[in-house]
Amino acid sequence: MEEQLAELTAKLAELEASNAVLNTMFAETYYYLTIPLMVVIHAGFLAYEMGASRQKNVLASGIKNILAFAFMVPTFFYFGWFVYWAWTPGLLPTAESWQTGIDFANPVGEVMGPNLADNATGVFWGAFTLFAATTASIFSGAVIERIQVVGFIILAIVLGSFAWVVGASWGWNASGWLVTGFGYHDFGAAGVVHMIAGFFALGVLINLGPRIGKFNPDGSANAISGHNLPFTLTGLMLIIVGFWGFLMACVIVPGEAWSWFPDKWASIYGTPMTLSALSFNILMGFAGGIIGAWTITRDPFWMMSGALGGIISVAAGLDLWWPPLAFAVGFAGGAIMAPAARMLERLGIDDAVGAVTVHGTLGIWGVLAVGIFASGYPALQGDPGVATISFTGQLVGVVIMFLLGFVPGYVVSLILKVVGLLRVGEAAEVLGLDLTKVPNTAYPEGITAPTSSAPAE
Repeated sequence: MEEQLAELTAKLAELEASNAVLNTMFAETYYYLTIPLMVVIHAGFLAYEMGASRQKNVLASGIKNILAFAFMVPTFFYFGWFVYWAWTPGLLPTAESWQTGIDFANPVGEVMGPNLADNATGVFWGAFTLFAATTASIFSGAVIERIQVVGFIILAIVLGSFAWVVGASWGWNASGWLVTGFGYHDFGAAGVVHMIAGFFALGVLINLGPRIGKFNPDGSANAISGHNLPFTLTGLMLIIVGFWGFLMACVIVPGEAWSWFPDKWASIYGTPMTLSALSFNILMGFAGGIIGAWTITRDPFWMMSGALGGIISVAAGLDLWWPPLAFAVGFAGGAIMAPAARMLERLGIDDAVGAVTVHGTLGIWGVLAVGIFASGYPALQGDPGVATISFTGQLVGVVIMFLLGFVPGYVVSLILKVVGLLRVGEAAEVLGLDLTKVPNTAYPEGITAPTSSAPAE
């Protein structure tokens, strides 16, 4: 009898070990797959911004996107990941949180190397690195056709490997002070990514100034159309595809690979979350945004931007929404988008692709919508008495995310402007950045103007 019991115990141990290995493999593969999906976001940004540029600036716009992606990888490795873990307690790290940052993110430590005993850190870091690269790329479209490459890279590093990371540490971490103290809840990063990037762009645009010819002496605005709207629309759709990976990476997979929440699918706050909820609410927000924008504008550019705007509108509460409510929140976001962009233009701001509106303004709406429709829900998993979601807490988060974006964007771009690294010269801008800054040609045979098929009279 004892021998049979021992044999059964051994088999049970083997089964548990096998299950743990299987779960670890699944978790590792899950996050690994989010990385190439998020790379699709950058393929989308590349197409989107090159299509939105005039023919004389196509390659220059593409170069910015490629470099933003490339520079985020080493900078997030060397200090961005550390910032996320070290800044959680408040405005400055404590000695304890500083040590936590070192433990998790020391670039010369074994955790940040090819440690074969660790099946989680590298892929989870990779997913966060793509969050950083996405954040940096959000602001790049706003500044096309007149920003210097060096100045842009500096700004991208400040935004992608520091400013948004601080916001994530405060409001996108179960230990962040905005979460524990105010009940801030932002599942899909409407505030910590989109708001910060959008208002960082606003700060830069104030110092960068509008493109030559955008505004008339009386303050009225001229439309400056990109050279390839179908390319832009395709790029926007690719961004949507990539955001499935972005939001998928916001889910914590249960099991042995993670010590945080071993028994359930959860948000980064530990609140219950499933891929089923993602599927319902992303699609409903996506559709609502398109229909809302179509209702107001009938413009294909704003309709496709509305798809992204709808997803941003529902992002913060994807783990909370009832699907019809997600549709309504996305619809409202799509509907307010174009009017908000026109208001910004009347203030003399030349945002070439509407990034401030789509990401900043709709980021505000998405964060506040959680406070309006989900007040009273737990913001954080835990015992009774933990912080709950409230409109006040979400409003505090909005203010913090606005400042984390706008202040560094404005200050750093002002410094770059003073030292002559922000904007290209007038002659280069008039001739086109491809001709003056890029050793290649986007369309060596030119673009043939369409001809009318109507018969000659």
